[in-house]
Amino acid sequence: MDCQKALLLLPFPYIARRVGASAEASARLSVMAREIAARQQASDRRSATTPDPELDQFMEAYCNMLVKYREELARPLQEAMEFLRRVESQLSSLTNGATASIFSSGKNSEGLGSSDEEDQDGSGAEAEIDPRAEEKELKNHLLKKYSGYLSSLRHELSKKKKKGKLPKEARQKLLTWWELHYKWPYPSETEKVALAESTGLDQKQINNWFINQRKRHWKPSEDVQFVVMDAFHPQNAAAAAAAALYMGGQFMGDASHRLGP
Repeated sequence: MDCQKALLLLPFPYIARRVGASAEASARLSVMAREIAARQQASDRRSATTPDPELDQFMEAYCNMLVKYREELARPLQEAMEFLRRVESQLSSLTNGATASIFSSGKNSEGLGSSDEEDQDGSGAEAEIDPRAEEKELKNHLLKKYSGYLSSLRHELSKKKKKGKLPKEARQKLLTWWELHYKWPYPSETEKVALAESTGLDQKQINNWFINQRKRHWKPSEDVQFVVMDAFHPQNAAAAAAAALYMGGQFMGDASHRLGP
């Protein structure tokens, strides 16, 4: 077999001359040699392409993995496209179909450019369109539709802000009044109005502040406790009047210390 391969490698005219063959025999030998070489090459190709089950299994698994990755990568894109379609539908319903299509804008850009060129070349050019007109129209429509909800939301936020910590300046004014009237820190209605004007707070905030302040930082003195408790005794009507005079007299001189507006 090795000898045959070696002979095939030699030129056929050389072989014919060596064996002393005629020209006709040399031609036939050349044809036969080419046929043998062709059959040998075909046999070599068949042996080289011998089925490999392990390789086939690996390639099949690899192809399946690539298909799976492609599906996983395509899923977010499909979800994004569906979301954009829903948004487009909602905007179209809000503006009664005035919103331009998101997906058709890119496709129509070339056509729009060519039409603009034609309009420039033509004699009757159309008026220039404001690119932000639709945006302004949508904004105005949304403001009209949800203005009530926005105002109520703003009101709720302002209420929550008021429920929080009082401003430092207003709290300082309340503390000043507290220090001046510490013996009996119960402001009258007139005083509450004055405090509201000077601090910018409402009556509820002022009442809550004094209630919490008295609970945490005030304890009536013994003489005040005695006068108040004795005044509520059914046999001491005169003591009740005296208690009223006492409390009024205690803070009569404090009127000049009330906070101004």
